[in-house]
Amino acid sequence: MIPGNKKSVLVVEDDPSLVELLRYNLEREGFSVFVENDGENGALAVIERDFDAIILDWMMPNMSGIDLVRQIRQLDDKRDTPVIMLTARGEEEDRVEGLDSGADDYVVKPFSPKELIARLRALLRRSTPGLATGILKYADLELDLETHKARRSGSPIHLSPREFDLLRSLMEKPGWVRSREQLLNKVWGHEVYVEDRTVDVHIRRLRKALTQDGKPEIIRTVRGAGYALDIEKD
Repeated sequence: MIPGNKKSVLVVEDDPSLVELLRYNLEREGFSVFVENDGENGALAVIERDFDAIILDWMMPNMSGIDLVRQIRQLDDKRDTPVIMLTARGEEEDRVEGLDSGADDYVVKPFSPKELIARLRALLRRSTPGLATGILKYADLELDLETHKARRSGSPIHLSPREFDLLRSLMEKPGWVRSREQLLNKVWGHEVYVEDRTVDVHIRRLRKALTQDGKPEIIRTVRGAGYALDIEKD
C-alpha cells in the first residue's frame, strides 16, 4: 500500500541501470516511483494515471521525450504536471528545444541524483500552492499539511486521515475535476484494490464535515467524471 501523502513520480527511461539509479534514490527520499520503458507506454501511463511529477529521457524508443512532453501539455488535467527532461545533449540549442517543448527543467547526463531530487522538490513546491509553507487555502478552507488540521471560516473540521487526504487532493488543484480513479490512486495508492464506491462514501462523509453549521456546499459532483472543489453550486 502506498501512503496517500507520498508524491508519485513517473520515470520514462529505457536504460535499465539509470532506471534503477533513479528508483533507488527517489524511493529513499520518500517518493512513489512508477516506470515505463518507452515513450508510447509513458504516454498511456500519463493518460491513465495521475502523477505529481514526471522524469523522462529525450531519446527513447517509439516516441521521443520531446513528443511526449508536447502530448502531456495538450492534456487539460496534466498540463501543469512538473516535467524534468534527462538527456546527454547539453548544447544550448538542445536545452532551449527541450524547454520550449514544455519541459520545466532540463538535466544533462551524467547527473547527481541529489541535485536531480533537489530540482524535483523545487518544481513540486512551485506547482503545488502552499506546499512550501505547508498550508493549502481555498475560499474559506484552510488545510495545514504539517499538523493535519483543517479549518473552515476559522472553525476546526474533524476529518479522518482518508478524508484529509481526499480534501488535500482536491485543494491542490481547485476547480479541476478529479475522477474516482485518480482519487483512488492518489489517496489509497496504485498497489491496493479499492472499489470506486469507496470514494463516494468518503466524499459523502467529507461533505458532511465541510457543511456543518449550514456552511455552503463546496465539493461539486460532475456526473460521469468525478469531483471538484468549487464554491459555486451546480
